[in-house]
Amino acid sequence: MESIVNAINNVVWGSWGLSVFPVLVILCLLAGLFYTVQTRFVQVRQFSEMIRLLRSNKGSERGISSFQALAVSLSGRVGTGNIAGVATAIGIGGPGAIFWMWLVAILGAATAYIEATLGQIYKETDVETGEYRGGPAFYIERAMGQKWYAWIFAVATIIACGLLLPTVQSNAIGGAVARTFGEGSAITTSMGVFSSTKIITGLIVVSMLGFIIFGGVKRIANFAQVVVPFMALAYILTALVIIALNIDQLPGIVGMIIADAFTPMAGFGAAIAIGVKRGVYSNEAGQGTAPHAAAAAEVSHPAQQGLVQSFSIYVDTLFVCTATAFMILITGSFNVGTAEAGFIIQNIPADISHEGPAFTQMAIESVMPGIGNPFIALALFFFSFTTLMAYYYIAESNIAYIRRSIKMPGAMLILKLVLISAVFVGAVIKAQIVWDLGDIGLGIMAWVNIIGILIIFFMGRPAIRALKDYERQKANGVTNYTFDPDALGIKNADFWRNKR
Repeated sequence: MESIVNAINNVVWGSWGLSVFPVLVILCLLAGLFYTVQTRFVQVRQFSEMIRLLRSNKGSERGISSFQALAVSLSGRVGTGNIAGVATAIGIGGPGAIFWMWLVAILGAATAYIEATLGQIYKETDVETGEYRGGPAFYIERAMGQKWYAWIFAVATIIACGLLLPTVQSNAIGGAVARTFGEGSAITTSMGVFSSTKIITGLIVVSMLGFIIFGGVKRIANFAQVVVPFMALAYILTALVIIALNIDQLPGIVGMIIADAFTPMAGFGAAIAIGVKRGVYSNEAGQGTAPHAAAAAEVSHPAQQGLVQSFSIYVDTLFVCTATAFMILITGSFNVGTAEAGFIIQNIPADISHEGPAFTQMAIESVMPGIGNPFIALALFFFSFTTLMAYYYIAESNIAYIRRSIKMPGAMLILKLVLISAVFVGAVIKAQIVWDLGDIGLGIMAWVNIIGILIIFFMGRPAIRALKDYERQKANGVTNYTFDPDALGIKNADFWRNKR
């Protein structure tokens, strides 16, 4: 099973032997660079505007506020990749992989602006629920005029977010809890032998998740806007304490990251490939997940939510992922390489796997004995739990898209049951295979979405036109922003035309 999954993973990511870097990794970097140039570094120029927009908390009966939309999208971005994924990047690619995670975040912030703005421009009102719906499937159909291609994304996303990606998040929770409290007794089943601790953890997670997702997007948004800022702040503050206690080592750690990025101990291809891959997995720029939450926001101009979503990349990678990396590196709680292939650096026992949260737990434990294991277990629970909520909402939005064309009685209930089952299975099985399954889902979505937004750009540049229009109104001192798609030459933006 593992060999089959690994082979599919290599095909999806483009590890075809044509280059030391997977083709999809190159595409993500080039797309980010392309949109950075086209938007004239919008992620830098409009940083202060992003902060201003975050203070807007205006929702409606149909839409959530900009901050709630940010919280929901951060629920998807800030997850196990920020803790376990960073450890994996260091363990495989060396400290230099973190530099490439930073780079893909800075470039990806421009991609995040484009896809979130497109989600807003081409959003719709769900006739059944009255809520705003949008995302890549919606803007691919309306902006490209290619319904078949939109269906590919919708189906791929339902499978990825409803079945594959949830296993990664719940697996991280199960692993962290088992490391904290022990594996418990071994329970033998027809599927194999499983830890009783992980089984109990899986049951608790699916019970809580079921309560949230059966409450709809409003309940998801209300939960996310409270939990996400709290958990991110607590995690970053913990990292700052550890850094402060070892502040004399910080310049050396930063120097090691930068030096290893260009003369990597684990090999140039390994450092860049794993750094970019885990960076994309963590911040999701280009993957096509965040536009769903962006489309649900109540804003007066599409570019506003695009800027807010661009800011979320900074929170995810430059804040949370960097906090993890500094804790691991500054305490020396990592190995580079494996016992089988040989260690390049070995600071901790050989049986400590980089596939999971162990590096991060050991880092905190080394400075705060008795705190590291339970704290990371708790952090991973909240990080991963909110990501599971986001995955459900994304899959639900794509079922809503398909349901516009064909009747699907009971589809939402089936989705809930499948996702909950996947979450339970992910909590009890081994780590490597769930990461590979998650990478497959991520890769398929990223291919379809990035190609789609590039085609849309060359067909009419709607997100760029929206940005220029917003910046023009801002320069003119407008306080009540408006958006007229017809005046900008943007076709099929029916929601905004009807609103106007």
